[in-house]
Amino acid sequence: MKSFNIPDFYKSPIISKVKEFQKKMYPRKKDFCPTLLDFGPVRFYIARHFGFCYGVENAIEISYKAIEENPEKRIFLLSQMIHNPDVNKDLLSRGVTFLMDTSGNQIIPFSELTKNDIVIIPAFGTTLKIELELNAIGIEVHKYNTTCPFVDRVWKKAEKLGEDNYTIIIHGKHKHEETRATFSRSEKNAPSIIVMNLEESRVLGEFILGNISIDEFESVFKGKYSDNFNPKEHLERLGVINQTTMLATETQEISDYFKSIMAQKYNSSELKNHFADTRDTLCYATNENQESTYGLLKKNADLAIVVGGYNSSNTSHIVELCEQKLSTFFISSDEEIISKDRINHYHFLKQEHLVTDNYLPEKSPVDIILTSGASCPDSVVDAVLQKILSFYPTAKKVNDVLIDIEN
Repeated sequence: MKSFNIPDFYKSPIISKVKEFQKKMYPRKKDFCPTLLDFGPVRFYIARHFGFCYGVENAIEISYKAIEENPEKRIFLLSQMIHNPDVNKDLLSRGVTFLMDTSGNQIIPFSELTKNDIVIIPAFGTTLKIELELNAIGIEVHKYNTTCPFVDRVWKKAEKLGEDNYTIIIHGKHKHEETRATFSRSEKNAPSIIVMNLEESRVLGEFILGNISIDEFESVFKGKYSDNFNPKEHLERLGVINQTTMLATETQEISDYFKSIMAQKYNSSELKNHFADTRDTLCYATNENQESTYGLLKKNADLAIVVGGYNSSNTSHIVELCEQKLSTFFISSDEEIISKDRINHYHFLKQEHLVTDNYLPEKSPVDIILTSGASCPDSVVDAVLQKILSFYPTAKKVNDVLIDIEN
């Protein structure tokens, strides 16, 4: 796989060595065994796959290249390049300015841009409408386009489904930048509708079977389907795609559900004419990170710490998996760890910040699951590990532990 030129301050002396060890020990992609870092009074289970993915490293490389190549020009990011506060903060410190927020609200009007300005397209991609607006100004939108290749793959899948006259169901969060970008392309190719979860899918399924009214359909899906979508006509042939960072098991469950609905409504022998049995369109990193989380959860740990941006979809799904088994603390950096007895963390479902006391149990050893989202720098995970180690003065030295795992 291609290697990218990313700033050294995103790398780390500890996590980088752990990842090198993991690649050596578990060269096959199907190996999801975590690595144990045993410091004595505290032990960390490190996920097999976590941190920067291909798409994120690609986006970072292109963004810093844009800064380096255009010292005299104004440089704008369409919105957050990835969902990580440290990365976005550093880009802003280098003079980059946001044009929009993550919800698509304008911060700087496009009318203030000129053809000499540089606009970086984020890793999530952007809508066709915005591309046309920027092109009309004379801005070369493809010169510094950091759209993830796996997002682009979803767009190609939508195009193929449209060519085959399928209505497209998108499993995603309808306000998320990536889903908005995917929807703009999907609706160009075919009637399209967005479902956030299995619950919304069941509502759509009941409508397909004629068990609920158009008013009930509208109460759930208003603003979530394309202008050319007629619910009475466009639900006879279905294909499912997704936001690449959604929970893999949920996407599969939704796809299986719609397949069963179409089999129920139509003769089973005709199912292939009514349902496109496509493979899910999750990116490889989302799959690997989630499978690695399942690998972590096979260990008998005391708690989990998941590091990443609070608006990161793929990170929130890792948190969701961990919370099903043990106490989980979702933090953005080591600064959220106040002391050995207190931690600030984020409840992603309630979307609120919490403070928890006595989060580290009074036992020895304390076993901690440690992982992060695909947009989180290894250096941030490194800092979290070091912060917790500082609470245990009798812990082994880092270099000694790293030597131990290699022997």
